[in-house]
Amino acid sequence: MKKGITFLLKTVLPLSIGVYLIWLFYTSMSADSKEQFYETIGKANYLWIIISLIFGWIAVVARAQRWKYVLEPLGHQTPLKNRYHAITIGYLINLTIPRAGEATRAVSLYRSDKVPFAQSFGTIVAERAVDLCMLASIFFITTLVGGQDFDLIWDKLMVKFGGKGSLASGFQWRYVLFGVIGVGLSVLIFLYYKSPTFKEKLQNFIKGLIGGILAIFKSKNPGGYILQTFIIWGCYLLMFGLCFLALEETSHFPIKGMLIGFVAGSVGITLTNGGIGSYPLLVGLVIAFYLKPSYPDSSEGIGNALGLLIWVSQTLMMIILGLLSLLLLPKNYSSKDVETTTDKE
Repeated sequence: MKKGITFLLKTVLPLSIGVYLIWLFYTSMSADSKEQFYETIGKANYLWIIISLIFGWIAVVARAQRWKYVLEPLGHQTPLKNRYHAITIGYLINLTIPRAGEATRAVSLYRSDKVPFAQSFGTIVAERAVDLCMLASIFFITTLVGGQDFDLIWDKLMVKFGGKGSLASGFQWRYVLFGVIGVGLSVLIFLYYKSPTFKEKLQNFIKGLIGGILAIFKSKNPGGYILQTFIIWGCYLLMFGLCFLALEETSHFPIKGMLIGFVAGSVGITLTNGGIGSYPLLVGLVIAFYLKPSYPDSSEGIGNALGLLIWVSQTLMMIILGLLSLLLLPKNYSSKDVETTTDKE
């Protein structure tokens, strides 16, 4: 029963939300916007989309190279290709079951190189802590350069979901956000002191984050780990930004708009399975916001078209790479061995 509820919350619910957002994404466009939407998809310069995906692939290779620096101190020498295959398989699984890809990635490396599940999974947790810091840094920089645009874009989002918009009523959404954060912190503090189980889980989570960051400096080459981290995130930004060159209307898009779009897409990926529905909707909304002054009648269609192109191209890349890796990953150890080892760990 508990597993069934967990499956519904982690898989079915996000997927259902994604399907709804796809419906909203399409039906909220006017007839003229839909016409512009199809026209934009047809006239896009797909060479820039392909070039952007090359940088996405480089980011995956860099992530596989970075993984080496935290596996070596544990006594594991693994080929780059096997780490690469494990990562892309994990990405493929994440498209269907959010966060299940991390465990799949650890299991895949066991199947190819017999790296114990607990050890490789621990390095993945460390990696997630570092990436969380990088994303938080990009978000902080974006809030500095984005300024009032955040309020305006949030207003547009509220209107799309049937609200009136906070600016029209003179009410700023950031106060609601601060209030939610305050209530959330109050609940955390209450549970921390009243629930021993919650206290233990929270302490383990914080220890995991701190341990993940410190794991960099336990590696033989912390400089290499940090360099690969910057390469990964630099490639992510390029993969996103180069897509804007695919359309004449967005070829001179403002940098702050790209950063806000990147953050919006990152949020979208966390909301539904692989960002289905949420990613193109949020990114399209940001693009349309910045195009509105120059293209008042076609900004929505162009924004939604580019948002969808970015999401579809990146998703297809992950599917293709993941399926290829499923075929190419050496299976030196049986599934039964993997399951037994995972259970023991």
